[in-house]
Amino acid sequence: MTADPALASLLTLDPAAPVPDAVHALAAPENRHLLAYVREDPFGAHVFPGNIDGYDPERFLDDLDGQLRTTPPIHLWAYIPTCSYRCRFCQYPVVIVKGTQETVARRAAQWVDWNIREAKLWLRRVPHLATAPVGEFNVFGGTPSLLPADEIRRLLDFYRENFAFGPDTTVRLEGDPTTLTPQKLELLAELGCTKVSSGVQSFDDHVLRLSGREHTGAACIEFIRQAKATGFDWISVDLMYGLLDQTLGSVRRDLDTVLEHGPTAVVCTKLHLRDYSDTRTGVSGVQPAAWQLPEYRARLESRGHRWPTLGEQYQMREILTGGLREAGWTEQPTMYFARPGAGPEKWKSIMADQDQQQPEVAIGLGGSSSCRRSEGMTNVDWQQYSTAVEAGRLPLGSATAFTEQAQETRAVNMALSTLQPLREELHRHRFPGSSLFSPQRREAFNSLCSRGLLKTDENAGTVTLTAVGETLVEAIINTELMAEGPQQEL
Repeated sequence: MTADPALASLLTLDPAAPVPDAVHALAAPENRHLLAYVREDPFGAHVFPGNIDGYDPERFLDDLDGQLRTTPPIHLWAYIPTCSYRCRFCQYPVVIVKGTQETVARRAAQWVDWNIREAKLWLRRVPHLATAPVGEFNVFGGTPSLLPADEIRRLLDFYRENFAFGPDTTVRLEGDPTTLTPQKLELLAELGCTKVSSGVQSFDDHVLRLSGREHTGAACIEFIRQAKATGFDWISVDLMYGLLDQTLGSVRRDLDTVLEHGPTAVVCTKLHLRDYSDTRTGVSGVQPAAWQLPEYRARLESRGHRWPTLGEQYQMREILTGGLREAGWTEQPTMYFARPGAGPEKWKSIMADQDQQQPEVAIGLGGSSSCRRSEGMTNVDWQQYSTAVEAGRLPLGSATAFTEQAQETRAVNMALSTLQPLREELHRHRFPGSSLFSPQRREAFNSLCSRGLLKTDENAGTVTLTAVGETLVEAIINTELMAEGPQQEL
């Protein structure tokens, strides 16, 4: 038995399932830094923070406005933080809305008011935002589907009237399966939404209860059925693995349910326990998730509950990815799967594909916005957020910028996260005078190639992840392909 807890967890597997290639790779001594990264971090590489701290948010807004002057379609999203309950794994900035129907409606209306008021502040401060074409507009949360019908209509009407929506703009709203009722789905379709998403997480009722979810697996299936019947072009569900008491058998049943009922897309996410703010792989609120508290986790274990080991989590991941790929689904970016002929995710492509990487503007509590030179974060504390908006100030809490080297590294890393081959001609077009195969990157690429994680072809001008490299891409990006370390703005 190894004395290394991370390695011991990695090597504790379900004997009824194959050993994933990622387990072999992570157990190799030369990859222990990758193992250290994945032990508690989320398997996700979708946020790429700057390396110059203390950047003035006003400078970020100027950077953004400059890029928006002549931009192709961008990703625009509104964050509505309302939830009727808090999941035990959730560390996002959410606001619990409970009480009578009148109380819920009043509080929901307040968050729509604040979101619209903030959006007007963005439009005033960033003039070219009003004319920047919107490729996809998403209403995320929280649970924005909790909003009463009139508030959803007011929110969507405002954005459609004040931003550059065109005939190719797609609109999506996400929500809890039980709040996306047939009536709510009909309303969304009437308002021009062609996409709906739901955080299903699992179809296993026992796993759902332990996670604090207040819906059943049957309700999740009914959401998919009703969304299909309403005629949505894109129906997406989120699945999680590594949850309390979850087994490989439970994950297989989740996979079978997805394949049987056929949503358009599924996002597969590992349970994360480390705070997002530690790694900037997401946005965390002021309140930690219940499962992040060691005493809470220990109490659950003392009652006979069990957390899947790291090795079992990779087996779960392989069940999902292997089963989806075998059924013809495509993965782009990492762990975002679309059924045959449907992918990739439009909003992710806008932000991350090597030939795009366009701005993202996020309006609402905890929003993360970015352009090529810098990025900004909105306040995650709802009281600070509301105070700023009420005072007529954009509620940006912080900003970071990218050195020229970091801009180039970020572009490479975002493109790698899409799992598509990197191409030299696209890199040279974006960064004249530079090369995908710069001496520093060539050294890193050669090391990854020697360990079977990457393949390069300088004659063809391509860099391609191997199958196991695709599984470990987040750890590779965040441990081996980073630019110079954080710098304090002078």
